[in-house]
Amino acid sequence: MTHVFHRQTKADLPVAARGDGIWITDTNGKKYLDGSGGAAVSSLGHSDAAVRQAMITQMNSMPFAHSGFFTTDVMEKLADKLTSNAPGDLNHVYFLSGGSEAVEAAIKLARQYFLEAGQPNKQHFIARRQSYHGNTLGALSAGGNQFRRAPYEPLLMDVDHISPCYAWRDQRVSETETDYGLRVADELEDAILARGPETVAAFIVEPVVGATLGAVTPVPGYFKRIREICDRYGVLLIMDEVMCGMGRTGSMYACEQEGVVPDMIAIAKGLGAGYQPIGALLVSDNVFQAVQSGSGAFQHGHTYMGHAVACAAALAVQEQIEERSLLAAVVDRGDDLDRALVERFGNHRFVGNIRGRGLFRAIELVADRETKAPFDPGLNIHAAIKAAAMERGLMCYPMGGTIDGRLGDHVLLAPAFIIEKVEIEDLADRLADAVEAVTADLSPGQGVTDWQGSGVAA
Repeated sequence: MTHVFHRQTKADLPVAARGDGIWITDTNGKKYLDGSGGAAVSSLGHSDAAVRQAMITQMNSMPFAHSGFFTTDVMEKLADKLTSNAPGDLNHVYFLSGGSEAVEAAIKLARQYFLEAGQPNKQHFIARRQSYHGNTLGALSAGGNQFRRAPYEPLLMDVDHISPCYAWRDQRVSETETDYGLRVADELEDAILARGPETVAAFIVEPVVGATLGAVTPVPGYFKRIREICDRYGVLLIMDEVMCGMGRTGSMYACEQEGVVPDMIAIAKGLGAGYQPIGALLVSDNVFQAVQSGSGAFQHGHTYMGHAVACAAALAVQEQIEERSLLAAVVDRGDDLDRALVERFGNHRFVGNIRGRGLFRAIELVADRETKAPFDPGLNIHAAIKAAAMERGLMCYPMGGTIDGRLGDHVLLAPAFIIEKVEIEDLADRLADAVEAVTADLSPGQGVTDWQGSGVAA
């Protein structure tokens, strides 16, 4: 019997004993290839010597000093590192302990920014359907996944949700990619006008959608139009890069590949690569100066923000990525992973789409490739694949509800930046075996239920 309140109370979990590179070994000696970095966290694997030494060194000098009393050299150095690599004027870093906290801070800071600016009516937020921004109440309110929201709906604040940029399902036959991107981006303008521009504070968005949609990238031009709309109506643009940032897609910040600079970026996961819990909010000069020249204090905080050991770990992680040219490795190994997935699944009867960027990739499973119809959610295809993959010594990140929170299945992959090409082939083989084991007795079209199509006109 365990006294731990696990997130799945009926699960019988293996006990992790050791980590070595991209592998985790349990107490029975079984090895698991970590093909998802846990939840897109472990970008350096599980045994980086330089990071461990940096943590020990910091622990020996001073593990913790409350940020209400002191700053620390290591916190200052980490902020310098993050801002020196950030686009535009994102020159200020507010440290936290994880991604949900970072998004929560962004929501509260956006509200305070407009109070400082003398625009107290700006209090509404807009996000996208099928987004995921965290599990605190503010972050969950911004998130657009109905399955995650449903139990807590009465507690959530009122946030408007527009369409995601999900071209594979929603682009019309008559549209170019550019036309489609502009159409769904313009939904933001419609939502702002419906609310009243004088009431809208910010738009919160993932540059590459992670857990809920599965590594969905935007079409070219989408985010440039989003930035234009935000500027037109005085709305802050908050990018949630908790899962897709910190090098995961091949650039340090995912927004760099879209050619836009947001007003804030939320980061976590790959920031500390799992060696310590840490998150951060990067803030533009404009937002920071509004607070500095106004009340002088952000009315928000947590006990462990700027934790010295966490900052030491994150600084060492970022130094390793830079010194070992791992961003270039992410691009090269990402191409290898894409090729490996296309080889195994490009013609698979139940895989409709292979997508992603860098070492952030996914496959979407469908019951019928021609119509893109999803499996009956009662089959729990994603859960069965996760179990089959674990049996085969592979950690991957499958999820259901890809389309609307109920229908659809995908498998997300986010291996460590240090993965080798031979290990990518191993990963793809194990995933292919798992998918085949789950779908072997199914025939195309079997398991489709109450599917009305995407609703996209020709």
